[in-house]
Amino acid sequence: MTRFRPLQFAVFFFALTLFLPSACPAEDYKIETVAGGLIHPWAIAFLPGGDMLVTEREGRLRVIRDGKSDPVPVANVPQVLVTGDGGLFDIVPDPHYETNGYLYLSYAHGTVEANATRVIRARLKGNELFDMEIIFTAVPYKDVPNHYGARLAFLPDDTLLITTGDGFIYREKAQLLDNTLGKTVRIHRDGSIPEDNPFAGKDGIRPEIWTYGHRNPQAILVVPDSGRVYLHEHGARGGDELNLIEPGKNYGWPVITHGIDYTFAHITPYREYPGMEQPLVYWSPSIAPAGMTWYDGDQFPEWRGSLFVAALVEQSVRRIVLNNGQVVDQEILFTEIGERLREVSTGPDGSLYILTDSMEGRVLRISKQRQQPGAQLQ
Repeated sequence: MTRFRPLQFAVFFFALTLFLPSACPAEDYKIETVAGGLIHPWAIAFLPGGDMLVTEREGRLRVIRDGKSDPVPVANVPQVLVTGDGGLFDIVPDPHYETNGYLYLSYAHGTVEANATRVIRARLKGNELFDMEIIFTAVPYKDVPNHYGARLAFLPDDTLLITTGDGFIYREKAQLLDNTLGKTVRIHRDGSIPEDNPFAGKDGIRPEIWTYGHRNPQAILVVPDSGRVYLHEHGARGGDELNLIEPGKNYGWPVITHGIDYTFAHITPYREYPGMEQPLVYWSPSIAPAGMTWYDGDQFPEWRGSLFVAALVEQSVRRIVLNNGQVVDQEILFTEIGERLREVSTGPDGSLYILTDSMEGRVLRISKQRQQPGAQLQ
């Protein structure tokens, strides 16, 4: 049996740490509960006046005002399919919300036998949605309530990006361009299709497609200054991916993947293939990435320019350290919360806001601990 000498062991241990994300040391932050009693909260949006809106997967939209959750949910939310992965998903304000008042919501629409990712826009007046318009519905409808994608993000030109899942058992459609499963799509705010989309005007191709070859994208964001677009998606058993996405490109699913099927069968023999993009990073075993945010706040200067990814299975937040758009390090944070984490978002105050995924879900705020070092969970 080979025996390590002290110097050999030190070198081996150092080399090993280069390939592992670092666990978070005691940081100068505190963790506070902003609101509780939420049923599987999914997404959070911040309004100019200081209110926060939180979607619950069960189909309710909640207002948090002055640190309290309104016990009466917002009225006139569209009917939502709540089964499998289905429910009420993302919410984002219009880039010109202060003048037009529009909110954009994504959700699972239809029945178990025929369902799809749908996006609407509406205005919030008092505690009710008005002026509702359907601006996108994925095609074709599917007969399994899984893999909706359903994340939303605005590009600098005010067009809207929408992620869609592959429909689980319809994964081959992610490579076909006659449908909008396993894609990101780009539309105008009223639902019309930009003429400069990469496949606009091409026969047999859906003109709203922006990128393809995705499995189940659970976050998408646009970096304010650079305009870079980051997306992450669930693999099957392993193979979760973080991608830098660009219009017209193919991200490989299910032809290439670092994961295997839930049955332990190989999905494909390929991890790379000509004409298909490689992820910036992949996670095996799966961490089940959920929400994602770009941090540029003032409370934690040392975190500026990082991506933060909420993780359901790992029950953590990953800080992704970037250099010129490439991943150079990872850090595991906030494991002391001890719950599945659905969303992480940067608030206007420079705090991080986290949603815990449970029947007793909470909104947590992570802010600078000014006087007493060390994390506190309140």
